[in-house]
Amino acid sequence: MSKKKVIIMGAAGRDFQNFNVYFRDNEDYEVVAFTAEQIPGIGDRMYPPELSGPLYPKGIQIYPEEKLPELIVKFDVEQCILAYSDLPYETVGHKIAWVNQLGPDIRLMGPKNTSIKSKKPVIAICAVRTGCGKSQTSRRVNQILVDMGIKPVNIRHPMPYDPDLTSQIAQRYATLEDLDKYRCTIEEREEYEPMINMGVILYAGVDYGEILDQAEKEADVITWDGGNNDFSFYKPDLLIVITDPHRPGHEISYYPGETNLRMADVVIINKVATADYEDIEEVRENIMDVNPNAIIIDAASPLGVEDMASIRGKRVLVVEDGPTVTHGDMPYGAGLIAARKAGAIIIDPRPFAVGSIKDTFEKYYHLENVLPAMGYGKKQMEELQQTINKSDAEAIVIGTPIDLKRVIKIDKPSVRVKYDLQEIGKPDLEDVLKDFVKKHNLK
Repeated sequence: MSKKKVIIMGAAGRDFQNFNVYFRDNEDYEVVAFTAEQIPGIGDRMYPPELSGPLYPKGIQIYPEEKLPELIVKFDVEQCILAYSDLPYETVGHKIAWVNQLGPDIRLMGPKNTSIKSKKPVIAICAVRTGCGKSQTSRRVNQILVDMGIKPVNIRHPMPYDPDLTSQIAQRYATLEDLDKYRCTIEEREEYEPMINMGVILYAGVDYGEILDQAEKEADVITWDGGNNDFSFYKPDLLIVITDPHRPGHEISYYPGETNLRMADVVIINKVATADYEDIEEVRENIMDVNPNAIIIDAASPLGVEDMASIRGKRVLVVEDGPTVTHGDMPYGAGLIAARKAGAIIIDPRPFAVGSIKDTFEKYYHLENVLPAMGYGKKQMEELQQTINKSDAEAIVIGTPIDLKRVIKIDKPSVRVKYDLQEIGKPDLEDVLKDFVKKHNLK
């Protein structure tokens, strides 16, 4: 019987996972191409032989998704796999119609065929949208475990944006120097740096079977730190999912975020201190409707500013976490909230944008008063730096999880905005994790 020819549509994350776990050694299929979308600069690469396995000795070419119609004809494709996250259901429907119109079937793969079972207990932190607060929740979970005398090893959803994927097969991060060693982008640093500063070992890369083999050797428990609103690459023993009442209704209208919500053991309604009561209750009702057995925890992400007085009355440029305000669809983040509280005058960054930063504003037209910290490569980081320094701001408000001044040179005074998860009421994460530790005999 001839092999079924497949194209995997992705964004350098879920697509590679689905291939590695389900297709790489599967002789019933031939993956003829990957296509890439959503993240700048990840098309026109090669998925190398070191990762593609013996069935693909020459590797597999990655193309921009816009080339999908010609690829389907060229390779006589029978099936396309939609394998990236944080898509509104309307967009998913359009993708389905587009692929079906071109002839092939389209497939959405679930956890049963794509999740790996660990030998160690797994706690997964996922979300219903980008920018809900996974990072601070993951820090909180890992810190609680450390305080209990448990050794977590954190595994982060992939961000393999280096042109050479062989350098990113399985990366171990223990020091800040490792961030330079692996040529990390701003987005990677935003996720990795805080965990390293906590003293928690972190892994990331492309081959999450190999990564798990390495991480299990030094972990009491694996903590999965999800990306966007994707579901976990590992079968979780405890699934914690974060929701955002600043975007009520999104928890049941984005793919695959609703999948996470329906599978969750614990659901956190984050940012309750800054959201409207009606929006919080809408999210709560939606949670109870699709997953009535989940434990619901209310939480806030209180802001801390280094020197709030220094920006009061000043013209400021606000730099926010890139994914949150781009494909996360948020018009603002922690930086803008903090700047407003401080009484700063917020300027429009768009007139100062250069290169790909200008392109970002054209693509994400909902952005006005914040500058996304785009930095998917050296050139884009340079353009971000140029945009900031070209502005007529008197000061810069940095709302990213890392100290942006460590990776780009800012020629103006700046302040950082920090935020951590703070549960409100009982049960809280400590209660949940104490039960988890007891259940799995971790102490």
